[in-house]
Amino acid sequence: MASKMPPIQELPPPGGYSKINFARVPAKKLVSGLTLFGAFVVMQFGALWVRHKVTRPLLDYQKIEMRSATIALLPFLFAERDRAALLQMRRNRDAEADLMKNVEGWEVGTYMGEPIYKTIDEDGWHEPKKFEYFEHSDPMYLRTFADCHLRR
Repeated sequence: MASKMPPIQELPPPGGYSKINFARVPAKKLVSGLTLFGAFVVMQFGALWVRHKVTRPLLDYQKIEMRSATIALLPFLFAERDRAALLQMRRNRDAEADLMKNVEGWEVGTYMGEPIYKTIDEDGWHEPKKFEYFEHSDPMYLRTFADCHLRR
């Protein structure tokens, strides 16, 4: 029979285990909160100064340039708009003449021989309504006109 050996158990080292460090270790302060706030205020004032002295004059110059260009181009844009309006009214008149060519006694620009606008001279002009202006054209043009047009 084999000799009996006592079981070997793992025991703590002599003197015991070292203490477990579970205390809070605060972070090392590099800069205080007051210093950070002061740096923030200084940077904000610096940014405001740069905006006031550098950026704002450039923006004002660009605004003046764009406004001057707009003022210079508006007469041309109005002239093109008026020319396009006259061309569209001519197309409307031609479309009405083509549409009503088989009707006896129909005069273009009148309603049953009576002028539509009795208070306007023959050579006078009235500003047409949107639907009157686009009556013989694609409805897509009416939507485009509603989105983008010039005002007098």
